[in-house]
Amino acid sequence: MDCLFCSIIKGDIPSKKVYEDDSVLAFYDINPQAPVHILIIPKEHITSAADITAANSAVVAHIFEAASKLAGEAGLSDGFRIVTNCGDSAGQSVKHLHFHLLGGRDFTWPPG
Repeated sequence: MDCLFCSIIKGDIPSKKVYEDDSVLAFYDINPQAPVHILIIPKEHITSAADITAANSAVVAHIFEAASKLAGEAGLSDGFRIVTNCGDSAGQSVKHLHFHLLGGRDFTWPPG
């Protein structure tokens, strides 16, 4: 499997880590779309949100716990956005489940 995020998890590709534990890794996005733009990924390879099952869904809850912690540490008390893209037409460029934690600016809805 040739997965960018799996390579980052293994340490083959460097990243600016902000959080890591046994099941989750979080690092700054190299192409930030907001003053705070952190990617939060499960260490287990799950292709997308479409592949979340009862057997692997606990890691998603853990990702949201990490997101809350990271948002607090980043001072995002005015609010933040958590986004995941699922599939090509939704803009998923890396086929490994990941969540974008975005903050530090105002957002509109719907997003452009």
